[in-house]
Amino acid sequence: MTRPEQTDASEKAAWAGADDEAEQAAEAVEAEIVDDDGAAPAADGTAADAADAGGAPTGDVPADDPAAALQAQLDERTADLQRVSAEFANYRRRVERDRQSIIDTAKGSVLTELLGIVDDLDRAEAHGDLAEGPLKVFADKVRALLASQGVESFGKEGDPFDPALHEAVQDESEGSEPVLGTILRKGYRHGERILRTAMVSVR
Repeated sequence: MTRPEQTDASEKAAWAGADDEAEQAAEAVEAEIVDDDGAAPAADGTAADAADAGGAPTGDVPADDPAAALQAQLDERTADLQRVSAEFANYRRRVERDRQSIIDTAKGSVLTELLGIVDDLDRAEAHGDLAEGPLKVFADKVRALLASQGVESFGKEGDPFDPALHEAVQDESEGSEPVLGTILRKGYRHGERILRTAMVSVR
């Protein structure tokens, strides 16, 4: 039979062994924790160094410069202003050209209406009716008016034939370079604009 004293001694020994094992396990855990804590700063330091190395500028790149940004905006606005100015200048030239074209067209229409009167005056002159008197004065004023507006007549006997300027009602030409024969009706131009072609015979 086992004595109570022996049982108590055995239990105490068992508890003492358990306490030793617990202390050894705790020391092992603490050692692992210490190892981890010691390695962590090195790792963190390496990462920080890598971040610093990656984030640091590699060249002489200047920081944000307000003056440079303002100059860039000024250059952009200047370019826009120059473009708008050029467009407006082109618009003004186009409007002026169109306006002048309208004026020339209206003036040409009025001058064309006067050509019938000039034809009558030319026929009267051919019959000798404009030698003197009021009709001669009227004819001179009409011709002076047309001349002041830049109206010129064309189509004289012997001039080279030009289909763009002359309307041939009779063709008696035989060579390769036809010329004007009889002038049945004069042609007139106003600047570069042809008011009326000349009616001629070709020889």
